[in-house]
Amino acid sequence: MNTELNVRDLMTTGPVIPVIVIDDPATAVPLAEALVAGGIRVLEVTLRTAAALDAIRAMSAVDGAIVGVGTALDGDDLARAQDAGARFAVSPGYTDALGKRASELRMPLLPGIATSADIMRARDGGYTAVKFFPAVQAGGIAMLKALGGPFVDTVFCPTGGVSASSAPDFLALPNVLCVGGSWLCPKQAVADGDWKAITALASEASTLGSTG
Repeated sequence: MNTELNVRDLMTTGPVIPVIVIDDPATAVPLAEALVAGGIRVLEVTLRTAAALDAIRAMSAVDGAIVGVGTALDGDDLARAQDAGARFAVSPGYTDALGKRASELRMPLLPGIATSADIMRARDGGYTAVKFFPAVQAGGIAMLKALGGPFVDTVFCPTGGVSASSAPDFLALPNVLCVGGSWLCPKQAVADGDWKAITALASEASTLGSTG
């Protein structure tokens, strides 16, 4: 399906998709610019704060940024985010209703899974590129290796507990295309407006897995 191809393209744009929580809309644009300057272009803005939609709208205007919405729980979340300029969506889980609405909106969706049953439900909806969440708590690298046996056509973006130090081990797995992580946007650095520090973190992250 076309949506699936788009999702895989997004997952291979860079090794890390930052999980971004915006409290102050004024930080959205400089944060996006700092990440893009470091080579990280696919940006996931989570719907965890009142500022999220305004942040998506503002960041979408940043040259080079591919902005999507995270923590999308239902079709209404997808529609509101798309109206704000989101080009893709990430969800912590998967339901038939969410998948159907994403298809209706032609919104590339990276649905969350944690178990084999979750993967099978997502596959029934046409999704074989998924987010493994919460990655560390749900079994980490050992679980992904085990899932690679029965689900040979499924690729993963592990998110949840992944760090700069553990990311290379996840990225070394053949069924992992990218990882999601919040370490690229430290809360204090964002509050302080330390965009150089964030660009440095992005630069390091953009090279992860490149020699693996």
